[in-house]
Amino acid sequence: MSEAEERAESTEELPKAAVRKPKWSFPVIWIVPVIAAVVAGYLVYDRVRAYGPTITIRFKDATGLRGGETPIKHLGVTIAQVKSLELTDDMDHVLVTARLPRGPVSVAREGSVFWIVRPELGVANVSGLGTVISGPHIEVLPGKGAPKSEFIGLESSPVMLERNGLKIALLSKRVGSLRPNSPIYYRGVEVGVVQEADLSADGTMVSIRLFIRERYAPLVRTGSKFWNVSGADVRAGLFSGLDIKVESLRSLLAGGVAFATPDDPNAKPAKNGMVFPLYDQPQKEWLEWSPKIAIRPEK
Repeated sequence: MSEAEERAESTEELPKAAVRKPKWSFPVIWIVPVIAAVVAGYLVYDRVRAYGPTITIRFKDATGLRGGETPIKHLGVTIAQVKSLELTDDMDHVLVTARLPRGPVSVAREGSVFWIVRPELGVANVSGLGTVISGPHIEVLPGKGAPKSEFIGLESSPVMLERNGLKIALLSKRVGSLRPNSPIYYRGVEVGVVQEADLSADGTMVSIRLFIRERYAPLVRTGSKFWNVSGADVRAGLFSGLDIKVESLRSLLAGGVAFATPDDPNAKPAKNGMVFPLYDQPQKEWLEWSPKIAIRPEK
């Protein structure tokens, strides 16, 4: 046997090493970037998950509102922020877009009312002075209807932040000094406000819409009498002297309406939309009416 044959035979007899391939070959250098990407993705997901629906509110004037700054509040608590503002196609209104937070209760529902809170200084009403420094914000009165994403904002604050109540109208030849937010009194207690006044359909009378708070709605019945208590009732006589009667300082400045209800067991509670005449003066017997009508306690 030659030397070459012996060498080949000895090579064939050598044991072969078993090479075990790794199960995965992910480069270690990518571990840190992958972890960073996972964390960033989770943060983005968590951020997106916190967002609720996007809504648009149409206002006629959005002076003072700023995208990314102006808050939307309910009862003084910020619940969202204005995202952007843009003019409508006809250039007559402003569309305010806001993204609401996700939550079990949302204001993106039918019946929600939005308005811009700005400083208001009236004859008998001062409000929103805090916005002189902080700037205007959007206030919302949540609704309870079906989900909704488009709203029409009010041009001014609603006269009363309540939904449930009695809505009736008074007819008069003149509106006098009555105006939105003028008080409604029952035995001297304020139970509602004037919402608005407008001419009747045929233009012969003034229709004055009232809102009576839900708690006091049972006081208004089919036989109730309403009269104007705006200003002061001044009477002078040679022997009686000067007699000045004022329902309240507020009614003196902003006008007001009072009403009385007779003790009539057949009288039925008033319903929404009922119309009553507005008298200039009460009759003496009206002021003596004192029926027993149950009123639920204040919440």
